[in-house]
Amino acid sequence: MLAHGFAFHATATGFRLAEYELAPGAAEVVVRVAGCGLCHTDVGFYYGDVAPRAPLPLVLGHEIAGTVVAAGSRHEALIGQRVVVPSVVPCGECERCRAGAENTCARQFMPGNDGHGGFADHVKVPGAGLALLPDDLAGYQLHELSVIADAVTTPYQAVLRSGLKQGDVAIVVGVGGIGTYAVQLAAARGARVVALDIDDAKLQRIRALGAAETINVKGMDAKSARKAVRKAVTDLDAPDFGWTIFEMSGSPAGQELAWALIPPAGTLAVVGFTPKPLNIKLSSLMAFDAAAFGNWGCAPRHYPAVIELVLNGKVNLRPFIRSYPLEQIGELFEAAHAGKLVERAILQPQQE
Repeated sequence: MLAHGFAFHATATGFRLAEYELAPGAAEVVVRVAGCGLCHTDVGFYYGDVAPRAPLPLVLGHEIAGTVVAAGSRHEALIGQRVVVPSVVPCGECERCRAGAENTCARQFMPGNDGHGGFADHVKVPGAGLALLPDDLAGYQLHELSVIADAVTTPYQAVLRSGLKQGDVAIVVGVGGIGTYAVQLAAARGARVVALDIDDAKLQRIRALGAAETINVKGMDAKSARKAVRKAVTDLDAPDFGWTIFEMSGSPAGQELAWALIPPAGTLAVVGFTPKPLNIKLSSLMAFDAAAFGNWGCAPRHYPAVIELVLNGKVNLRPFIRSYPLEQIGELFEAAHAGKLVERAILQPQQE
């Protein structure tokens, strides 16, 4: 079955509207896009900060929610299902996938990176791993759930891998596009959360959604920031060791700060991305008997749990998203690159 549609190809000179036809292979499906979130990674691909694995011109966008309208022979049962498309789709068959390291799958498909993505009205993706949505979306519109595909699931896997539990201290560095959800997810596990950012408005907003303490670290050096964090932790009647630090800013300053905050027996989870080099003292891990890990995306097997957290209200998307027509893609990329978008933009190709 062919699906007809249009997409905005990112080129070296701007976005170009193109029409196309899609025919799914045996293991593929075509999803009619309800919405696609605009992520920091998309901006990096477009402005050349980091190269996508597929060359430009390329349809960007990896936070996709929509409805399956066509499918190959292996996934015909999915036709008509409303889904969230995982931002990283592993093959499910290789040695890494079988070992539970599917995020590192060498044959993975990331929409808008390995091939065309979701800034279109239809997208072709692997049928395996799609996250099915229930009939009742708890008041959400389908397009609003697109951000689950990365902004919510990626910090979820980081929280899960960290072993965070009831009563632990979680330090979230950067409460922008993904940090807002890291705070909520950590709080949902019963952790005492300290949120750090350089924007008072963002800190005030997240305080009502799980942050027990907030600190504006704008203009602080590492020593001053450590002192402020220790005071906040003391005010929470929590220990001065064993914290879990989630680096969500994706900035050199944020990552260096997160490293400087590692306490004895602490854990650092690096989730934000920057291609720029850092100045850190690696021996801090040894000196503090600490641990650090990175997190790339989220395994599709975790998506049902995240969807449940959103639909039962333990994670609130609405304060952090705003919808726009897909035709505004050019100006939205410019605004995102300039740091002018307060909420995460969701681009809609059509009304649901």
